[in-house]
This record gives sequence, structure tokens and C-alpha cells, in this order.
Amino acid sequence: MTSTQPGLTVFCPVYNEEEIIVANIQRLLAFLDSLNLGLPFEIIIGSNGSDDRTVELAQSLAREHAPLLKVFHLPEKGVGKAFVKGVEEARFDRIVTVDMDLSIDMEFIPRAFKLLDDFQIVIGSKVTGDQKRPWIRKSVSNLFIQLARVLLNIGFHDYSIAAKAYRTDMVKKYLPYADDLTFYVVKIVYFAARDGHRITEVPVSCHDMRESRFNLVHEGFYKFGNLFLLWARKK
Repeated sequence: MTSTQPGLTVFCPVYNEEEIIVANIQRLLAFLDSLNLGLPFEIIIGSNGSDDRTVELAQSLAREHAPLLKVFHLPEKGVGKAFVKGVEEARFDRIVTVDMDLSIDMEFIPRAFKLLDDFQIVIGSKVTGDQKRPWIRKSVSNLFIQLARVLLNIGFHDYSIAAKAYRTDMVKKYLPYADDLTFYVVKIVYFAARDGHRITEVPVSCHDMRESRFNLVHEGFYKFGNLFLLWARKK
């Protein structure tokens, strides 16, 4: 499906979010409707590996709010795979990713939407903004960011999944670089920067004290390992 129609796609990857998904989809729908963008919008919910009632609840809302809300389910956990499918299914020329817990201030969405007039990627940065997160997660993230700066020579401050925005047709070109898990953001930013695409970074406010949905030890080995592999590839 081509994605040249002007408008906004908001993509939310989800994994076992039955406790919050109904209320937060309704919050997100109401917020987007209040923006009066003058252009159409849609929300795509991409379940990856959910085995609770997340998909059932989201699909029920999707029937009520079609065509504003779409849902898909991938049987295996893999947020990168979900992102690729979300981009492929996006109808509109701008896509913003947010976490389903809405832990990042939703004002990032209209700000990023406007900035995509002039940029191909907008990075929402918790580090340069305001973040309330467990200290261990902040510490590991800061170390990763510093290593990425040194090894890859890209000077941004946030490579998490949430609060990122892309021109849809541009990011489609980089989907072959995306891995199945969380490192896809680094790869897309790195290769897009290498190719001269315009990227900007803005501070965001984040309040996320929930327990991580990822095993932090495994996630650390995976992300730092992939960082060194990407550095070795560029040499």
C-alpha cells in the first residue's frame, strides 16, 4: 500500500496491555480528535506476542471506531517486526510512534507532525527533556547513548521506541535494515543520517515508573552487542 495521502498515522506497538488498552486508546482518540489537524488521522495498534485479552479488547474498539482505529496481531514477540508491519499498513504520509502506556506527553504528536514539514525524522528525547524513570533504566540508557555517539558518530540522545516520527515513504526505504526487536530505531536513524536525511531532536516529558516489559539483562546484551556489530560494519 502506498503512503502518499496527506495525514497522520499514530502507531502503538503493544504486548499484554489488557489493563490499560481500552482507556488509553480512548484517551488517544480523543486527543487526536481535539487537535483539528485539518487532515485525516488513524491509529494502528500492533500486537506482538500478546497472549492476554489485549487483541480482543482492541479489536472490539476498532469495530466501533473504524476506520480511525486498526489492529493487527503477530503471534511472536518482536516490536521491530510490528513496526515494519505498521509502516507497511499506514495510509498516511507521516507516522508517529507512541507507547500504549502514554507515558510520554502526547503534545509530542502535533509538534512532531508539524516538524515533519521540514524533517524526515523527529526524535523525542527524554534525556534532554524531563524524565521520571527507574534509575537503572536511565543509567543503562545513558551509557548506550554515549557509546552510540562515539561508535556511530550520531549525536542524538534517545533511541527508544516511543516518541519518534517519520515521513512514511522515507522510512519505508529503511525497513530492510530493521531487526525484529528494539534495535531498529538505531539502525533507521543511523542509515538515514548517513544518507543525508534531515533529522531533528526535541525534548519530551516522560513519566514511566512501570516495570520494564523487557528482561533488562537480555535487552542490554542484545542492544550493546548490536551496537558493536553495526560499528564493525561501518568500519
